[in-house]
Amino acid sequence: MARSRQSILLAFAVGAMAAVLLASPAAAKSYNITKILAAHPEFSKFNAMLSKTRLASDINRRQTITVLALDNSAMAALDHYTLPTVRHILSLHVLVDYYGNKKLKQLSRGATASASMFQSTGTASGMSGYVNITSHKGGKVEFVSQDADDTVKPSRYVKSIKEIPYDISVLEIASVLSSSEAEAPVPPPAPVDLIELLSKKHCKSFAGLISGNADVFRTLNDTKDNGLTLFCPVDAAVAAFMPKYKNLTAKAKTAILLYHGVPDYFSLQLLKSNNGMVSTLATTSEVKKDYSYDVQNDDEKVTLVTKVVTSTVTATVGDSEPLAVYAVSKFLKPKELFKVAQAPTPAPSKKGKKEAGDDDDSSDNEDSDDATTDKGDAAPAVYGRWATAAATAGAVLALLMA
Repeated sequence: MARSRQSILLAFAVGAMAAVLLASPAAAKSYNITKILAAHPEFSKFNAMLSKTRLASDINRRQTITVLALDNSAMAALDHYTLPTVRHILSLHVLVDYYGNKKLKQLSRGATASASMFQSTGTASGMSGYVNITSHKGGKVEFVSQDADDTVKPSRYVKSIKEIPYDISVLEIASVLSSSEAEAPVPPPAPVDLIELLSKKHCKSFAGLISGNADVFRTLNDTKDNGLTLFCPVDAAVAAFMPKYKNLTAKAKTAILLYHGVPDYFSLQLLKSNNGMVSTLATTSEVKKDYSYDVQNDDEKVTLVTKVVTSTVTATVGDSEPLAVYAVSKFLKPKELFKVAQAPTPAPSKKGKKEAGDDDDSSDNEDSDDATTDKGDAAPAVYGRWATAAATAGAVLALLMA
């Protein structure tokens, strides 16, 4: 009976520890395709082209993905294509599923078809963005695009370069996947007058700030044809922020305006399906300054969290790759220029007092040249769970010894 009691208590201890530890947030795996390929100089051209076409950042934001890499000699086949067309071709080499070496050799019935990024982004029509994978006897594996001509020779699987199950697999294939649709010429983007676009929809006041700052105006126009997402505060948000804006230095004014621009194209669909930190034009313009913020989504709602203010995407001003412009509810305030908003201490609400967060300026702190970040909250919470688990297990083990 005593042994049975000990078994029950021991099981309780193990269960308690498991329950507490499972409740702790697991560290999310992350990867960087540029760094992965940088360790292999034979793929330097492929790596460079992923960055130039902005596919590298698209890959890094994805989960469960396979990159079919081409060595420097195979990349020569793309030399005569324009950059937008190269983007389409290389996006066909990014499969939105995980295929490691083992999975390739154990395909059900020896063949399968996988959607590529060319397909999943809506760029390809019909089935042209799919890639057929065939495993032959003797371990030979071949890849060919769904819309390839019958005379096209499949590309042979060479080797596995890097595998992080089941997040990313980087495989070498012998030659470029041929696709008539991916190789079709891509018309250049229509010229866009950014100031005119902003002035017509929601953001006339913000357009005035941009046009009044020569450095910002030049940077945005130099960036928009290569990939730019601009978050413009609505007129009411600009009016509310103007008293503080006028007190900023010229350098800070430039930084905060550039802070609203992300040097990459994000469709609304992509914003709604991916969470994470983004770098901004201010990041690249300021040495040793972060100037990033967190893009979060909740169903159809997209918010930008800067640690100082949380702003919501309210409307699409313009969206035509490589340029996307979205109206946001509040002026984005970086932690590099303003003090981080501290989490309010819970207190009984008193009648007649305004609720915290009802007004944009009510939660603002005074300006700061070097704001500190609140990085210490997550770790104590995790340690607390470990301590709770340990205490629970200790108490039970004490009973076992009694």
